[in-house]
Amino acid sequence: MDHYDSQQTNDYMQPEEDWDRDLLLDPAWEKQQRKTFTAWCNSHLRKAGTQIENIEEDFRDGLKLMLLLEVISGERLAKPERGKMRVHKISNVNKALDFIASKGVKLVSIGAEEIVDGNVKMTLGMIWTIILRFAIQDISVEETSAKEGLLLWCQRKTAPYKNVNIQNFHISWKDGLGFCALIHRHRPELIDYGKLRKDDPLTNLNTAFDVAEKYLDIPKMLDAEDIVGTARPDEKAIMTYVSSFYHAFSGAQKAETAANRICKVLAVNQENERLMEDYEKLASDLLEWIRRTIPWLENRLPENTMHAMQQKLEDFRDYRRLHKPPKVQEKCQLEINFNTLQTKLRLSNRPAFTPSEGRMVSDINNAWGCLEQAEKGYEEWLLNEIRRLERLDHLAEKFRQKASIHEAWTDGKEAMLRHKDYETATLSEIKALLKKHEAFESDLAAHQDRVEQIAAIAQELNELDYYDSPSVNARCQRICDQWDNLGALTQKRREALERTEKLLETIDQLYLEYAKRAAPFNNWMEGAMEDLQDTFIVHTIEEIQVRQLVPRRDQALMEEHARQQHNERLRKQFAAQANVIGPWIQTKMEEIGRISIEMHGTLEDQLSHLRQYEKSIVNYKPKIDQLEGDHQLIQEALIFDNKHTNYTMEHIRVGWEQLLTTIARTINEVENQILTRDAKGISQEQMNEFRASFNHFDRGEAEFARIMSIVDPNRLGVVTFQAFIDFMSRETADTDTADQVMASFKILAGDKNYITVDELRRELPPDQAEYCIARMAPYTGPDAVPGALDYMSFSTALYGESDL
Repeated sequence: MDHYDSQQTNDYMQPEEDWDRDLLLDPAWEKQQRKTFTAWCNSHLRKAGTQIENIEEDFRDGLKLMLLLEVISGERLAKPERGKMRVHKISNVNKALDFIASKGVKLVSIGAEEIVDGNVKMTLGMIWTIILRFAIQDISVEETSAKEGLLLWCQRKTAPYKNVNIQNFHISWKDGLGFCALIHRHRPELIDYGKLRKDDPLTNLNTAFDVAEKYLDIPKMLDAEDIVGTARPDEKAIMTYVSSFYHAFSGAQKAETAANRICKVLAVNQENERLMEDYEKLASDLLEWIRRTIPWLENRLPENTMHAMQQKLEDFRDYRRLHKPPKVQEKCQLEINFNTLQTKLRLSNRPAFTPSEGRMVSDINNAWGCLEQAEKGYEEWLLNEIRRLERLDHLAEKFRQKASIHEAWTDGKEAMLRHKDYETATLSEIKALLKKHEAFESDLAAHQDRVEQIAAIAQELNELDYYDSPSVNARCQRICDQWDNLGALTQKRREALERTEKLLETIDQLYLEYAKRAAPFNNWMEGAMEDLQDTFIVHTIEEIQVRQLVPRRDQALMEEHARQQHNERLRKQFAAQANVIGPWIQTKMEEIGRISIEMHGTLEDQLSHLRQYEKSIVNYKPKIDQLEGDHQLIQEALIFDNKHTNYTMEHIRVGWEQLLTTIARTINEVENQILTRDAKGISQEQMNEFRASFNHFDRGEAEFARIMSIVDPNRLGVVTFQAFIDFMSRETADTDTADQVMASFKILAGDKNYITVDELRRELPPDQAEYCIARMAPYTGPDAVPGALDYMSFSTALYGESDL
């Protein structure tokens, strides 16, 4: 409740005798007060759609008096009497006077009867009381208030103007320069102050009054001629008029301050919403890429040829070298953006950001885990498939060679067995044929192993899922069928020869002996030739370091020896680099861990140091690329092991990605600490103390569980330095609140409970005005007008929800 103290009453509320004396001494003052007070009342009554013409007449029934008090106070008075009788009028005026008294004002010699009777002096005295209480008393400037505060405000504002000297509220204003100076100080574009002359008060006064009415919405409350023609203008009239300037300009200042506050808050919200949209898009794109990539990595359908599988291996190398690394950076950037956004939301008193369903950081980490799980077995499967196909190619070639040799041997054998040459042969010839047939049977038996080998190879090709198994099986079947037929024909011919032999008694023993001896040697020769033509495959140099017995294999063995020597050089070349790069990455990871704990100097110094450190890491990238090139050569050479190093290319890739991610996260932590420090006004000394406390955080303290519930609300078991700073300084942030923003909108709205589109566009920059218009709901209160917007719920939503 405001208090109108006795001193102020003595200063400004003159007793009845003073009013009489004033009016008797200078009737011009009554004229000035009539005009000024009437204009002042109308400047408020017009807000309620009415006005007065005659100040002592129009307040007599108390209705417009009560309305005036409601407009200027923003409060509701008791319900007025609507009757026309004197008692009704006195009742209404008393309600008004009671309301004035309830504001701490002591009414001296002013009664309802005098107002109802149209007593000019009492009516003017009452209006002055109202002006003093509602337009002047609450003025406060540099610890002075009311009349002294208003006078000090005028002096401060006109101080730069050498020809203006405001010492009071009467003769200091006679030349009009004081009014012009006040206007020019606040709105220099409205008055060309340099052209004004002190000796032309009428022009000065009229200029000020006209400009104030036209551009500042301050009604003309004085006549220039009255001011100039009076030795001492009426103080109350001047004070009333000057107070209107104060409220107009201080209101503009309040509106500007309110608009600035709103702009600041909206700018924070717009930036936060942009970061939220960026996060959502980046998360969506990354999750979509993971969704598309996992089926590709999970596809284990083998290819039919070595070339096709090697192409798959090349595609996987491209994935690990070209496609995945940017996604690793995107994932890291996504986490950094999320942490930065949450820091900014905390610092601006907003609720934490909750991503849309399925796009939480945990969702992305889970999806990423599935990706790496799918990736984990993919390269190993590829290499095993290539080994399998290499084995298949070797077996298939071996099958073709053995089958070709066998088919060449069987060529013509069926015709020979079907030949009935024994029917016309002599005994000696029969014996010779029989011996020859026995030799053939030996040869046939010797070929049994080859047929079995061919069948075994075909079986192995089937078991290893050889793509061309049908043609292999068909050829194998033809060979087996032919072999069975040869066996049957051989038996049939022997029986025929033996029958003939029984008929013929002579035989050529020598030929038979010769045939028997020659058959094994011929078979050995054919086997030796077959072995010399056989293909071979080895993987290590040790496997072939034996002296060969057959000179014709020397060239092939020399070529294989050269290949294994080349492979060994590739192994050593890769190992030499990997054995340097692997430990380098490990060392850098350990150094970053130490840096984040042992940070010295200002946060800006630390940030600069970390960025230089990051640059040195990025500059190491060519060495990683060179190692990737050596790794590609190793894979193309089908080298599957390397005894010279414990580091695989995948070890190096994962370590490199972790190194880049760790340095980026460390830099982001410092950036967020700078945001927090600046927002909460934390000194460098405090930051150093926080860092020391954080590094020596005693997990054995009794308070540990309570502190952890604050700094690690998600129970991740990890406490970041950022969360620790927030905990240590959680009460120090100077942030705007929903109530402050609501109050600022109320100022822009002229104390209304709603704001209009025009008001928003007039008071705020275009983009922020449209931001509000697009998001404010229509106002539905009882005092709503068309186009009214609800700034109250909007202000609450700014702080209560992450997405308007």
